[in-house]
Amino acid sequence: MKQLGVRVAAASKSIATASTAEKNEALRTAADCLAASTLEILNANASDVSRAEDSGTPDAIIDRLRLDPARVDAMANGLRQVIDLPDPVGKVVEKWTRPNGLEIKKVQVPLGVVAIIYENRPNVTSDAFGLCLKSGNAAFLRGSSGAIDSNIAITRALREGIGKAGLAEDALVLVTDTSHEAAVEFMQLREYIDCLIPRGGPSLIKSIVENAKVPYVIDGDGNCHIYVDRAANLQLANDIVVNAKMQRPSVCNAAESLVVHADIAERFLPQIAVALQGVELVGDKMARAIVPSIGPATTEDWSTEYLDLKMSVRVVDTLDQAIHHVCENSTGHSEAIITDDEDAADEFARRVDAAAVLINTSTRFVDGEEFGFGAEIGISTQKLHARGPMGLQQLTTTKYIVNGQGQTRG
Repeated sequence: MKQLGVRVAAASKSIATASTAEKNEALRTAADCLAASTLEILNANASDVSRAEDSGTPDAIIDRLRLDPARVDAMANGLRQVIDLPDPVGKVVEKWTRPNGLEIKKVQVPLGVVAIIYENRPNVTSDAFGLCLKSGNAAFLRGSSGAIDSNIAITRALREGIGKAGLAEDALVLVTDTSHEAAVEFMQLREYIDCLIPRGGPSLIKSIVENAKVPYVIDGDGNCHIYVDRAANLQLANDIVVNAKMQRPSVCNAAESLVVHADIAERFLPQIAVALQGVELVGDKMARAIVPSIGPATTEDWSTEYLDLKMSVRVVDTLDQAIHHVCENSTGHSEAIITDDEDAADEFARRVDAAAVLINTSTRFVDGEEFGFGAEIGISTQKLHARGPMGLQQLTTTKYIVNGQGQTRG
């Protein structure tokens, strides 16, 4: 593991000083190599999917794992889209002149070696590489055992592209040892890793918190709520809830919890129960009294990220109760309110503490590409360094450049 760390750290020095044109050319050739390797990647992915099916892996997890020609093409196009994004490296964030004549600039620079540890999502291999390279960072990746064949095939194609462009292939290094012991050792490579980003479930986050000795940014759970206020447009609310829950239920920005004001519950709950065809609903006593098909919710249901076609339903009497319920059970990811009352919207946005608060729109928009960042490396639910979707800007830090004319400090 340390040998891999030495290699990727050495490559990070040259990547940090590569020009925008050099990085873009590497992204272009990597995308071409990825597309040209589609058959090899799909064959490798078929092995991963077969093992997952044989072991009884849930369908939602297999959906994240499975690749097809369109998904591989989307990965390649994702790299090409990163080419068009502004290079953050060297950007002057602010500058000023002191009374003594010193000129001070705050400039964006790469983090260095960005490590990502992630579960069964092989597209992360490509997405993470692209964002790391464009922001001048080397990518040190450790995927899951479930996606190992896919990750190896994808990495092989990407490294080929980097080399063809004349940059160090070790700008992308994949850890192929998927044992728990190797994961812990990876988290502790303080000499070589500048920032670690975990992408996975509670067990992975718990392991990071307990074992990591490197700086990390948590890409946490998404127990996302939608609160339908008494002043909501119910057709608009219906469309938003269906989209947020059903468009892709296995991702972290899908809605997991529905909170409804009592004044509109008798009108809204029957229609949304029909619209959420195929979704298992569990709720409190009032919700079940209105829609008998709703099952009883346990205490755990209010704080569970299902990542599946299941949703909890709570009926509240006031906006204050809604905010209290959301804040009590939020994972700090994305929380939404549907209302035509601007004061209620402002109150909700002010008091709800999350990476993103949405008003009259779907939680599914909390995404780097939808925010205009291009591809994202994750969605941070913590508050230091980065919060929310992490794109190119969030993969940089800053340094100060001070220009003087011989000044000395008295």
